[in-house]
Amino acid sequence: MNRRKFLSYISCGCCGFVLNACSTAPITERRQLKIIPESKLNAQAAQIYEKVKEKEKLIEDSKDINEIREIGKKMEIAIGEYFYKQKLDDPTTSFEWEYILIDNKKVRNAWCMPGGKIAVYTGMLEVTKNTHGLAAVMGHEIAHAVAKHSVERASRGMILNTGTQLFDIFSGGKLSQVNRVTGMNTVGLISQLGVMNPFNRKQESEADYLGMIFSSLSGYDIRETVKIWERMKEFNKGKAPPEFMSTHPSADNRIKKINEWTNEIILDYPPIKV
Repeated sequence: MNRRKFLSYISCGCCGFVLNACSTAPITERRQLKIIPESKLNAQAAQIYEKVKEKEKLIEDSKDINEIREIGKKMEIAIGEYFYKQKLDDPTTSFEWEYILIDNKKVRNAWCMPGGKIAVYTGMLEVTKNTHGLAAVMGHEIAHAVAKHSVERASRGMILNTGTQLFDIFSGGKLSQVNRVTGMNTVGLISQLGVMNPFNRKQESEADYLGMIFSSLSGYDIRETVKIWERMKEFNKGKAPPEFMSTHPSADNRIKKINEWTNEIILDYPPIKV
């Protein structure tokens, strides 16, 4: 089989595969590419989560972890009820929700793995300050899982890697030659800065928006959200990289969008009565 015919078969096959893998993000209806099975990522995430629980020092019984669980439970119910009332498929039906509080004041972070596995670090509580602030952070992290951002990111990474390898093969190894000459993964760096980072920033912005919706549906005051990022901006003063080098939007851009969304979300997504 000659090279041109092989490429045409590859292209047709990939196009059909990609078209079949297209879907939309919940609520925002942004087009998504998902070719990695969600069940596979959920299973991997659950294993990693167990290892985190073994490795880290957890706070098992305190006012803070109880508050985290209470916020989480309200969001679980509100999210499920919202999709039910809208007659839409609930993206969380396969989730096995779980919440941990990691005793580490040096880390100002929280995350939610695929499948609803959530962790908050005690350092983040210095930023959240109150229940509504904590709900804002948890809503953002839960939004990543609800929107299947990890599935989407893994799928995009696979497409980029496969495309790069195919191009290198059919260009006679020119990409590999560039990497050898420069002594670094030049193509990978360009892909990161030009493709993956902008894409990740789009996901982060979407998680901000969806997280505010989930917080509002759960009965929390989303006007606290902008204060969270104002405080984060102060904590990170002088440490944040330029936006184009980051996977996250700049604090200023984030604050601007949150202010634009707040009133609209309060009106369009009032607390759900269960």
